[in-house]
Amino acid sequence: MPSDSNIGRGETSAEKIANHDRLIAMGDAVNRRHETAAGQRPKRHRRVWLRRSLIAVGVVIVLIVGGVAADYFYLGSLVNKVNVKHLQQSSAASENILLIGSTTRCGLKQQNAAYGTCAEGVTGVNSDIDMILHLDPATRSVSLLSIPRDTFVPNARIIGANKVDAALYEGPSQLITAIEEDFAIPINNYVELNFDTFANVVNALGGVKMYFPIPIYDAESDLNIEHAGCYDLNGFHALQLVRARHLQIQPTPSNHDPHTWTFETLSDLARIRRTHEFLRVLAAKVATRGLSNPLTDQSIMTAVLPSLTVDSGFGEPKMVSLAETYAHTSIANVPQYTYPVSDVQTGSLLYQGYYYGDVVFPIQPNGVRAVDTIFDVKPGMDSFTGKALPSPSSVKLTVENGTGVTNQAALIANPLRAKGFDVLSSGDVTPDGPVSETVVWYGGPPPPANADWTSPSLAAAESVLNQLAGPAILGYNPDKVTPGATVTVQTGTSLTAIPGTTSTTTTTKATHKHTSKTTTTTGPTTTTTAAEPPGMRGNPDFTAPSAVNEALQPWDPRACNAAGTGPAT
Repeated sequence: MPSDSNIGRGETSAEKIANHDRLIAMGDAVNRRHETAAGQRPKRHRRVWLRRSLIAVGVVIVLIVGGVAADYFYLGSLVNKVNVKHLQQSSAASENILLIGSTTRCGLKQQNAAYGTCAEGVTGVNSDIDMILHLDPATRSVSLLSIPRDTFVPNARIIGANKVDAALYEGPSQLITAIEEDFAIPINNYVELNFDTFANVVNALGGVKMYFPIPIYDAESDLNIEHAGCYDLNGFHALQLVRARHLQIQPTPSNHDPHTWTFETLSDLARIRRTHEFLRVLAAKVATRGLSNPLTDQSIMTAVLPSLTVDSGFGEPKMVSLAETYAHTSIANVPQYTYPVSDVQTGSLLYQGYYYGDVVFPIQPNGVRAVDTIFDVKPGMDSFTGKALPSPSSVKLTVENGTGVTNQAALIANPLRAKGFDVLSSGDVTPDGPVSETVVWYGGPPPPANADWTSPSLAAAESVLNQLAGPAILGYNPDKVTPGATVTVQTGTSLTAIPGTTSTTTTTKATHKHTSKTTTTTGPTTTTTAAEPPGMRGNPDFTAPSAVNEALQPWDPRACNAAGTGPAT
């Protein structure tokens, strides 16, 4: 069996990581310019073990585990609490928990040169992974949705557009605002993890074992698998794996120089795929441990909880309640999806005079259908409130050509008018850049600080977005909405209108059955895609839309068999 020493050639230099972080967070200088700009908004039983209750990732996994009734408040006191605004009130119908993996170095209790240190100038704070944990108490089912970190969204910053991962630079409240306003996904609670949390969870469980079918290498994360086989991964090595998004794959068995190996092309999307598989393997390890020994459990939690941050409303009683409800849920059987996007193939995105580095655009109708499937939103319903969307005739909208393509506004306005929308006018605006995404702008009052938010204009914008195909997303900005209209569509590159009636979802939501036994079988590895929007076909500016649930590739690590000699079957 290969040893741990083969996993990395040594610690990555702090200088290399610092430089790399400046590149992947491109726009950091742009991000700082947003700091002082004006915003768009005024803007039981004695032993209740919380085993396997909330399992999710950023660069990390959350295991919220309590102890006996006398101890869980003590353990809960170890968790860092922050005041987070714009969270929605929890409902009996469902719960959405935003789990993010923070890249903060300055926030780590102990600096590690392998990650780059705060003193060396690695001061960026991004949400490297954004995952939404959806809980359905009626069926006791769980699903996960990852939003790619480079997804370009209109409300990432208080002042406007950026990658979604850049929202965390202005705090968790801004990240939640971006997800709620741009994706129409309500967030009820917030959990933040960092490098330490991830490594501590893996180490506390005694490490995990994964099978690597092909030698792979990542110079940035320092992952280096020299031989195929099962490897024991401790926290540091597991972190190398889930951070790897510049992967190189050995092309032939005779080529032993990793610097010449073939680069994987999907970057962050491929990393999400591997992270989902890592979670399944880690969940199986959790299940074998059982987490039923009070001393062991408290030892694990005292190592993990101090590096975990949650919103101030996510108290110990709620953690206990959720844990009791989902105690028999294993992430090994939890559907894990990724919001469908397309890579923008133009190099660094030029948007309103600034460059933002490599970005991806959300793709419709694939994205809307994925959200509706994952969160069990019925056709014609509002994904934010669960209520019926407004009738087309009640939606007053304008369409503005945001690309300069001849007659584009009319090509979108006419089909919307034919479907019953009250199209007031169409016209032209200055393009944001040579390649842009369509934004369905809406206004109305902004969400209050800490209360339920229902916005008729958001629901109206959703009903319009449901009729569009191509790179498109929602956006909140009253100044962008034409006076007298509820919604303004600013058209972007390769946009088309969906012909005929509204399409229904083509993906199938996995069914979940609650039993008293926890299962740990390997999760789904099938690819679920929707048809490529017509306007994007053959356009060299975009890659094909990504899969909602992509299959593992031949080089991806996976679970080992019980003997530790090969892949699980």
